[in-house]
Amino acid sequence: MKKLHVTIKLEMSVPEDWELVETSEGTPVLKLPNGQFLDLAIEPLFATDPEETWTSAADDDALDDILDMVESEEVAYEFVVH
Repeated sequence: MKKLHVTIKLEMSVPEDWELVETSEGTPVLKLPNGQFLDLAIEPLFATDPEETWTSAADDDALDDILDMVESEEVAYEFVVH
């Protein structure tokens, strides 16, 4: 089995009332004003033709197989104030 490193970096404009909070395990997540929490993580997308529409796995087993290959995941959040 080969190792694959994937780095995901997003820059987003978000509402001022979003907050960073930590779970009991110390994982940072975003607290939204409607009582929900948001964690941005990898979600594999699949297609039968790379030029056509990509979708998430309709088959949970296929998705689980891909996610089982992930040995670690780290998402960093930082609000940037200009």
